[in-house]
This record gives sequence, C-alpha cells and structure tokens, in this order.
Amino acid sequence: MKTPFVTLPQLQSITETYPTPFHLYDEKGIRETARNLKAAFAWNPGYKEYFAVKATPTPGILKILQEEGCGVDCSSLTELMLSDKCSFHGHDIMFSSNETPANEYQLAEKLGAVINLDDFTHIDFLEQTLGYIPETISCRFNPGGIFQLGASKEGFQVMDTPGDSKYGFTREQLFEGFKKLKSMGAKRFGIHAFLASNTLSNDYYPALAGILFELAAELEKETGCDICFINLSGGVGIPYRPDQSANDIAAIGEGVRQQYEKILVPAGMGDVAIYTELGRYMLGPNGCLVTKVLHFKHTYKEYVGVDACAANLMRPAMYGAYHHITVMGKEDKLSDHTYDVVGSLCENNDKFAIDRELPEIELGDLLVIHDSGAHGFSMGYNYNGKLRSAELLLREDGTVKLIRRAETPEDYFATMIFE
Repeated sequence: MKTPFVTLPQLQSITETYPTPFHLYDEKGIRETARNLKAAFAWNPGYKEYFAVKATPTPGILKILQEEGCGVDCSSLTELMLSDKCSFHGHDIMFSSNETPANEYQLAEKLGAVINLDDFTHIDFLEQTLGYIPETISCRFNPGGIFQLGASKEGFQVMDTPGDSKYGFTREQLFEGFKKLKSMGAKRFGIHAFLASNTLSNDYYPALAGILFELAAELEKETGCDICFINLSGGVGIPYRPDQSANDIAAIGEGVRQQYEKILVPAGMGDVAIYTELGRYMLGPNGCLVTKVLHFKHTYKEYVGVDACAANLMRPAMYGAYHHITVMGKEDKLSDHTYDVVGSLCENNDKFAIDRELPEIELGDLLVIHDSGAHGFSMGYNYNGKLRSAELLLREDGTVKLIRRAETPEDYFATMIFE
C-alpha cells in the first residue's frame, strides 16, 4: 500500500481554488530526499547532484533543489535557458545532449557549463563551433553489449542493452578522444555513463562505479589526462508498485565508496569528484497527479473516466508503466472492484490503470496517481487540443503555492497563424 503525502481534507481545500487535474509536489519530501542523497555521498568532498531538468522542468522545483546544493543536468537549448533564468551558472550546469546543434553548444559554453560530449565526431564539431575546446570537458561512455546485474537482496535483476543505445563513445573512441581533446587544449576531464534505467537494486551504482573507476584509472595512465570527475548519471529507480522495496541510498553511497577506495585511491586518484543525475529518484515519489472521477462506462469492462488523460501523464500510455492509484478517503476500504481508469483522449491506450482492483469508486471521488513527480508533467503534450495542467507545491508548512498555472485556450492558439 502506498500512502499519499496529502490528505483528503487538504485536497478538498486545494480544489476549491485549483480545479483538477493538477500535479502536486511535496516540498518536505523533496528536501529530505536531497539531503539523504547528499549525506550518502558526503565521504566524497567534490560530490554534486546534477538534477536532470528533463524530469521536472519547473522553476519552483529547481529553486528548491538549488537551495539544497544541487546543480542541473541539461539536454537542450531551452533547458539551458531555463537553468540560466533560475540562476544556475558555470559548473553548476552539466550539458549532456546528443545530435547537438551548434547554437546549443554555444549557449552552454557562454553559461560556463560543463559540456559532456556524446560522440567522437562532436570533438571536431565543438572545436569548429566554438573555435576552441574548453579546458574542462567530459565524454559519455557506452561499453556496448548487454549490461547484466545478478539478483540483488531484493530479488531484482537489472539487465539493459547499451549496445542498442544511440548514446556514447565506444571504449576505443574514448581513449582516442581523450588524447585528441588533450592535444586540442583540454586540461580537466570527466567520464559519464548510463547503463540501466530505474533500477531497484542497491548494487547497480556500485557496479557501474566499478566499471567507470577501472576505466578512469586506465585512461589516466595511458593518456596522461587529468580525470577530475566521474558522473554516474541516473538509473537509481523508485518503487512504482506497492510491493516493491525502495533503494537504500545510504547503502548505495557506501557501495560506491568501497569501489572508490578499492580502485581509485590505489591508482593515486583519490581526489576525483563523484557526480550523479538522479531526476526520477529525487522527484518521482515526491509528486502526484490529482484527478476527479467524471463518468462511468459499463460495457465489456467497467470503466472509470477521469478529468486527467495521457496528456497529463504519458508513461502508462507510452510504456505500459504502472502508477499506483489511491481513491482518497477510501484508503481503508476493501479493493473489491475491478476497473480500467481512463482519460478522454481519442486513443485506446489512454489508460492510467487496466483491470486494477480498487475500492468502489463514486462520481466526484478524487484519485491520487502516485509517483508522477518525474517525467510526469514534463512529458505532457497537446494532442486532441488538451491543455497542460497546473503544478502546485505543498509547502512544508502545509500551505499550497501555484508554481505553474494551467494552460489556457489562448496559450494553445498563440503559435497558430490563421491568415
């Protein structure tokens, strides 16, 4: 069972001012998560979390994370612009993109961001674009093949296929790339890699760290490049299902420390900073989508129609992803009804839940769709003329703040030309 971070009386009060659907974020939970993450890696003096802006590109959220000492990971021109508007500057910005246009590299350099190159050919492209290579530079590594991690204590198995991924340098390209970048003026180097998504295993990060630490030691020895940081990126997941166990970030940090002491310290690299980019881990559980029941349909199945749709939360439609649903006020009721919970898009995959066992639902009930704080609002779109919903922040003192207003029809029509 998942417990919402908001109560029914709170929601009833909120909906008097802000109509459903809306995304709601928990300031207390966000700050606690950020502090626990920082504590887990406090053993590394240079540690920094670069929050993935793509997960939740909302100024009200980014500013909270900034107050907690986080930087930002950007992947596009507008994410760079957003970060600049939120007063992130210099090496508090990591720019990791792919198939990157020249103007995006130019803005990243203007802001002083750390540029993380995705491809060997981008070395020359970056030099042609800027007229030089920045003194601090990073490269993304892709080991190819299949990355597999045996069953953890939680019984979860991680397996992904980096070889099918469009991202990153091969091992050979990385060695050649570091030598080339050094010859072009780079002085401080970083390594980045992302091998698996949403892992529920305390062993993933330490395993990835071991791979990257060994690679870094070999790179520094062979190329003479000064490797200053290693970016473990994202991949530490969250338990979307109530029967899944959450990761233990303290154990994860300790596992990475052990690899650091085992591999980097003996190699004379005990001053390397560790970076992370944990968008989902940071925000996923600290946000939810709140929606109201509008209709029932009794045909071949029992359907519950709500005022949210896949335009508000795309993951179930796009990936078949599970998001837990709480019928507010009925948390202690028996889940003895089976429903498909659906939105109003003209697409049959617009379903938040299929054959989900829930308490009996009535018209007007408020539903909380859990774990939408990352890759929820940010993946919204305007298909069927749907308008993006508001984003609200439940502050630590229990009050609510509007941090993004809902779109209006005027917003929808603003870019259209009728002449």
